[in-house]
Amino acid sequence: MILLGALSSGAVAGIVIAIILFIGTLVFITSVKIVRQANAMIVERLGKYNRTLNTGFHMTIPFFEKSSRPISLKEKVADFKPQPVITKDNVTMQIDTVVYFQITDPKLYAYGVEQPIAAIENLTATTLRNIVGELELDETLTSRDTVNSKMRIILDEATDPWGIKINRVELKNILPPKDIQEAMEKQMRAERERRESILKAEGEKKSAILIAEGEKESKILRAQADKEAKILEADAKKQARIMAAEAEKAALIAEGEGKAKAITLINDAKPSQSYLTLEGYEALKKVADGQSTKIVVPTELSNVAGLVASVKEIATDKKVEKK
Repeated sequence: MILLGALSSGAVAGIVIAIILFIGTLVFITSVKIVRQANAMIVERLGKYNRTLNTGFHMTIPFFEKSSRPISLKEKVADFKPQPVITKDNVTMQIDTVVYFQITDPKLYAYGVEQPIAAIENLTATTLRNIVGELELDETLTSRDTVNSKMRIILDEATDPWGIKINRVELKNILPPKDIQEAMEKQMRAERERRESILKAEGEKKSAILIAEGEKESKILRAQADKEAKILEADAKKQARIMAAEAEKAALIAEGEGKAKAITLINDAKPSQSYLTLEGYEALKKVADGQSTKIVVPTELSNVAGLVASVKEIATDKKVEKK
C-alpha cells in the first residue's frame, strides 16, 4: 500500500509537470508574434494602446497584452456601386467610382473610424454629388479629370485623420438617362454625318484643284516645249544660213582665187590678140544663151569678119600643134 501510494504521488507530480510544460509552451507560442512584410499589428495592454508591431519577430506579455489582426499596408482598390447624381441642369445620372487608397498609420486606422471602407464609400458618394451638382451634363461628360482631381483632394483631406491616404479616384461609368442617351446618339450621328459631308466636300475640292493644277502644268509644259522647239528650229535655220553663207563665201573666195590664178597664168603666157578675141566670143555666146533680153556687144567685137579670120588662124595653129 505504501509503495502504491508512493507511485501514485510520483505519477501525479509527473502529470502536473507535464501539464505545466504544456501550458507554458502554449503561452510561449501565443506570446510570439511574427509580422509579415507590408503588414502591421496593434498591441493593447490591459485594453489600452501600447505599441505598433512592424515587420519581424516580436514577443508580447501573455494575459496582459493583446494583439490585433494583421493590418495590410498595401494599396487597396474599392469599387463602389453606382450612385444617383443630379447635375446642375437637373439631369439624373448613375455614376460609379473606383478609389485607390493605402493605410499609412495603423493606429489611426484602428481607432479613427468604425468600418473605414463604408465610411469612404459614403464620403465618396456625398462628395461626388456636391461636385457634379455644380456642373451641367456636357461639362460632367467632358470634365472627368477635373472631377477626379477634386474628389481625390477632398477625400484625402477627410480620411487623413483615419490613417488612410487616397492615392487616386476614377469615375468608372457615367450613365445618363435613356432618353438623354438617345438624344446624344442622334447628335453624335448628325455630327459624324456633318463631318463626313465636310470631308467629302474637301476631298472633291482638293481633287478639282489637283486636276486644274495638273492641266495648268500640262499646258505650261506644252507651251514651254513648243517654245523650245521653235527656238531650236530657229537656231537650226540660223546655223544653216550661217553655214550656207560661209560655204558661199568660201566658194566665192575659191572662185576668185581661181580666176586670179587663171588671169595670172594667162598673163604669164602672154596670149595673142586673137586668143583674147576668141575667149571674148565664147563669153558672148554664154551671155547670149542666158535669159537676158538685152545684150551689150563690145566695140572690139563689131568687126565680125576680122573675128572670123582670127578664129580660123587660131584653129589652124591648133591643128599644126597637134600634128
